[in-house]
Amino acid sequence: MDQRAIGVFDSGMGGLTALRELRRLLSGEDLVYFGDTGRVPYGGRGRETILRYARQDVAFLRSFDLKAVVVACGTVSANALAELTAENPLPLFGVVAPAARAAAEATRNGRIGLIGTAASIRSGAYEREIGAIAPAAEVFAKACPLFVPLVENGRFRVGDRVVELVAEEYLSSLREAGVDTLVLGCTHYPLLAEVVAKTMGPEVALIDTGAACAAAAAGTLAERGLLADRVRGGSRYFVSDSTEDFARLASVFLGGGVDGDVERVEIEKY
Repeated sequence: MDQRAIGVFDSGMGGLTALRELRRLLSGEDLVYFGDTGRVPYGGRGRETILRYARQDVAFLRSFDLKAVVVACGTVSANALAELTAENPLPLFGVVAPAARAAAEATRNGRIGLIGTAASIRSGAYEREIGAIAPAAEVFAKACPLFVPLVENGRFRVGDRVVELVAEEYLSSLREAGVDTLVLGCTHYPLLAEVVAKTMGPEVALIDTGAACAAAAAGTLAERGLLADRVRGGSRYFVSDSTEDFARLASVFLGGGVDGDVERVEIEKY
C-alpha cells in the first residue's frame, strides 16, 4: 500500500472528468488537481510551448509527495508524455493509449472517428496507437478548436444553438464517413457528450478519454500494490487563474460540489 497522493493535471477544467472517475474507482485516494486555467487552451500552441507548460505543471504537482501523476490532457498526452515519462521517476498515465485501446475494442466496422484539439490531431498519436492495436482500422480525425473555450464558458448543453451549430460543422464529415465509434480526444469533451450524440446519432459509441485513463491508472496502481489503505481520501485543487471562476464551473465537471480547497498558484515559477 502507498498513502501518498495522486496528482492530476489539465490545461483547464476538463481533467476534472478524469478526477471524478478516479474518485469513483479509488475512493480511498488523496487527489491533488492542477488546472492551468490562466493558459487554457493548450491545443492551439506549438509543441515546444506545450512541453514547457507540461513540465511546469508536473514540477508544481511534484512539490507534493506523489506516487503517480495522471496527465488528464489530450494535448499534453499526445505531444509530451514520452518526455515527461523519461524525466520523472514516478508513474505517469496519459489518455491516448487507454482511449485508443477502448476505441479499437468498441468498433464494429473498423471506422473510428477522432476529435481533439489542433495540437492533438496534428501529433498523430491516436492514429499510431490505434494502428498498433487494430492495423485494419481506419481513423477519421477532426480538430475542434472551439469546443474547449465553449465548454470552459459553460456552453455545452443540448438546446444551446451556438454549440449545436459548431458541433454540426465539426462532426458532419465524420458522420458521413460512417464511423461507428468516436474518440472524445480531450477531457473537456465528455461535457459535450449529449450534443455530440445528438449530432452523430445513437449508433455511434463515444469513448471518454478521461474515464479510460482513470481506469487504466487505477488498474496499474492496484497491480503494483500502490493503493492507499483508507476509506475516504481528500481532494485539493489548484488553478493558475481565478479561484472563483473555477469553483463556479467545477461542480459541473465533477457532477457535484467541489470537495476541497481551491488555491491559486503562480505556475510560471515552476
